[in-house]
Amino acid sequence: MTSTLTPQVTHEADVVVNGLGPVGLMACILLGRKGYTVHAIERWHKPYGRPRAVTFDHEIARILSTLGIESDDDVSIDYHDDHYYWVNKDREILMEVDWISKESNGYRNRYWFSQPELEDRLRALVSTLPNVTLHNGREAVEFTQDEDGVSIVYREIKPDIFTVEFAEGGEIGRINARYAIGSDGANSFIRQSTGLELTDLGFDAQWLIVDTKPHEMPSYMTAHFQICDPARPTTVVPGGPGRRRWEFMSLPGEDLTRLGSEENVWKLLEEWGMTPETAVLERAAVTRFQGKYLENWRAGRAMLVGDAAHLMPPFAGEGMCAGLRDVFNLVWRLDLVLKGEASTHLLDEWSDERREQAKWYINFSIDLGNVICVTDEAAAAERDQRMFAEHAEQSKIGPIPTHEAVLGAGTWAGDDELAGKTAIQGRVAYRGRTGRFDDAVGRGWYLLSAVGAEGELSADRRARLHALGGEQLTVGPEGSGADVIDVEGVYTGWFAEHGISHLLTRPDYYVALTAEGHDQLSARFDRLMHSFEPVAA
Repeated sequence: MTSTLTPQVTHEADVVVNGLGPVGLMACILLGRKGYTVHAIERWHKPYGRPRAVTFDHEIARILSTLGIESDDDVSIDYHDDHYYWVNKDREILMEVDWISKESNGYRNRYWFSQPELEDRLRALVSTLPNVTLHNGREAVEFTQDEDGVSIVYREIKPDIFTVEFAEGGEIGRINARYAIGSDGANSFIRQSTGLELTDLGFDAQWLIVDTKPHEMPSYMTAHFQICDPARPTTVVPGGPGRRRWEFMSLPGEDLTRLGSEENVWKLLEEWGMTPETAVLERAAVTRFQGKYLENWRAGRAMLVGDAAHLMPPFAGEGMCAGLRDVFNLVWRLDLVLKGEASTHLLDEWSDERREQAKWYINFSIDLGNVICVTDEAAAAERDQRMFAEHAEQSKIGPIPTHEAVLGAGTWAGDDELAGKTAIQGRVAYRGRTGRFDDAVGRGWYLLSAVGAEGELSADRRARLHALGGEQLTVGPEGSGADVIDVEGVYTGWFAEHGISHLLTRPDYYVALTAEGHDQLSARFDRLMHSFEPVAA
């Protein structure tokens, strides 16, 4: 590994992370907690203190709980017992989405937060890990790799949040590592260095994003709604505790500089009761919404995550969520690879799983955008009539349930219709502890078996599960003799509903397989274990 620059200092690491938004910080924490030496690079000297992402779903709430951040009880995270309404220009309801119910993992469908506050929390967690080093105010300028590892050369930049200009006489350093994670955004340096290119799905729209802190929180028809008005499509949502967000679509031929001017922003907010006297304007930025993804997320020893691997319009609120899923799915695999207990094939399966699920979310978001971003009056009227009819039929059943995206083919039983989806979670009692399964029992590989069916997993397969750090436990109601007491009957009911006796969950809370009987359990378990073939000696 050679460089045209002369580093003044060299660091050795297991993993180097480039880019320290929520996704990169999550990677640092998860790897650091597993004992790995991590060096991470961030171009800015100080975190960007203005809002960007404002919402996450039930799956991310469960991931954050891994870090001790409990979304239902945290003062910096909000939720609203309101459905999500889409309305037309006359505020007539076109669609009602269920954002009140809890998912099968016990968390709510939708939460609201301030990204700067979350990043501060994540950085505080990183600071407790002596094996994780953050290089702030450093810009990666060279990336190389070979069969043994990767190397990143960085340069110190001037402490100016608006430009990247190298500091004269500033530090030049090198980080050598076994693997690299590129969490460095839409213009990813790691992605460009490896020659990977995004596939563009052709969606492109400009929207003005406005974040405010009202002196008194306003009350509208509901906490969160989408206005499908051809005169100007508009989104009105929370921005976390004490905050509100508006998103205004730019119109054809509109001057974007004028659109984003402070004078125009207050003019747009006036009808919502927001003025310089009633609210603080935190951020106003015209942003491009696009749909893009990488076909391959691994290039040798470099893995791309978050916006470096995929871009999606925010209409489903899943952009940051997808990035956190990327990392949470990746780290348990990288752990096994670093320990020599699995080959890099496991990382290829990660790429396949995440690409296909991310593509689903991108296409879903684009489909929503194509409904919202209608500026032609006649087309909007036709859309409204269609959606009125659909809403009338749906209302006979109830609000539209939230989406469920399945992983791409990978480390789960492909012939199992219950696998590749997020795993259920109920309240349980285990060894004197009562609470959600994750808190009372633990997090990792767990094979939950009905009482009396535990012997259907042979001793050699149980040993293989243990080698992955997994454990088999029986689950059942009180008095059944089960290891794990199913306090609310969640597992017992789910097993009965689907006619199964076994549920194997992964460390990222996805279902690896379910089974009924020895033969099905053995066949699916053995196929799953092919993903973990050890590195050849």
